[in-house]
Amino acid sequence: MQWTFTLEQLPEIAGAFWNYFGDKQVFTLNGPMGAGKTTMIKALCAAKGVADATASPTFSIINEYGYLDPQGKPRRIYHLDLYRLKDENDAISAGVEDTLYQDAISFVEWPDVIAPLLPPDTIHLQLEVLPDQKRVLREISASDK
Repeated sequence: MQWTFTLEQLPEIAGAFWNYFGDKQVFTLNGPMGAGKTTMIKALCAAKGVADATASPTFSIINEYGYLDPQGKPRRIYHLDLYRLKDENDAISAGVEDTLYQDAISFVEWPDVIAPLLPPDTIHLQLEVLPDQKRVLREISASDK
């Protein structure tokens, strides 16, 4: 899976993302600082119907958002930004592990610190900025990270 897009195309890409990944729940998002990881996650949340304002959880580490699934059932999305965590123990103390094993969607920025905690079916994504300022979002294998 790979998409190349502009900022204006983000809502369309978010819809395509959910059509492709349907029932998957845990996603890591790798990319350099400023690549647009949080912007991508905001678009993915909006495509699910999240009405709350979404923001980077750099200081809170975990943000939680609610939405309704197609059957009208309340669901949750967790957005984790682990940039400031030192190690796996910091992550466990912050409650990171709890978000990964719920019936909820989790997006994890800067996931390397918790690699051993990730479920085996985690989807690993890479976001890159091209010279023309377009972005490329692609699925990578765990060994490519």
